[in-house]
Amino acid sequence: MSEQPNDLVRSVSRAFRVLEEVAASPAPLTVKAIARRAQLNLSTTYHLVRTLGYEGYLLRLADGSYVLGDAVALRYRDLLASFGQPPDTHRVLQHLSEVTRRTAYLARIVGGRMVVTDRVEGAESPWLDEIEVGVPVPGHASALGKALLATLPAKSRRAYLAEYGLRPFTSRTPVELDRLEEELARIRESGAVCEHGQYRDGVVCTGALVHRGDEPWALVVSAHGDDVPVDVARAVELAGAELAGPG
Repeated sequence: MSEQPNDLVRSVSRAFRVLEEVAASPAPLTVKAIARRAQLNLSTTYHLVRTLGYEGYLLRLADGSYVLGDAVALRYRDLLASFGQPPDTHRVLQHLSEVTRRTAYLARIVGGRMVVTDRVEGAESPWLDEIEVGVPVPGHASALGKALLATLPAKSRRAYLAEYGLRPFTSRTPVELDRLEEELARIRESGAVCEHGQYRDGVVCTGALVHRGDEPWALVVSAHGDDVPVDVARAVELAGAELAGPG
């Protein structure tokens, strides 16, 4: 989390806390419940809730409780649009998820960070709630990150690793630079990436490094266990070729 700015606008900060509490709740919340969870006084919460409701970020139900409003979904679409992702990519991900029954992810480098830009859930994959659209992924431990890290020039790669470090997510996570560089060299050579329990125990991810124009993308599916079925790996390969386009 970044350092708190000296000119922090308290009302804006409180409004985000209200939205976060409503989003995190599996059921609609009353204003009193929101105030309690956000640790705000009731009067302030009423003002914030009414304003957020007027702007469309909260929706008041018939019983007086609140859920997220349509404006949140619109901002999510704006987030996807900001990635500059061609419209056909989501269709490819959907098809990949349907034929493999696994969760499919797409990531690219945005503003110097390796960020998930799309995701389609599959019934036979583990739920990885921390790998969400718009959220950075670790370059050294995840298949998505490794594929993208492999595309960086050596100087940029060293700078990235110096900033983010080599955190051990599991006992298999590469925390020695030489070992990681060996893995990245294999990815550059083959265009394929496979990660066995380095990010999450009991989870394997396989993917492809996709070059579309001048920009590299990482396409990955996740599965339970230590091995990915051959047909799943082949489906990822075909999807990667489709994303790359002709030539």
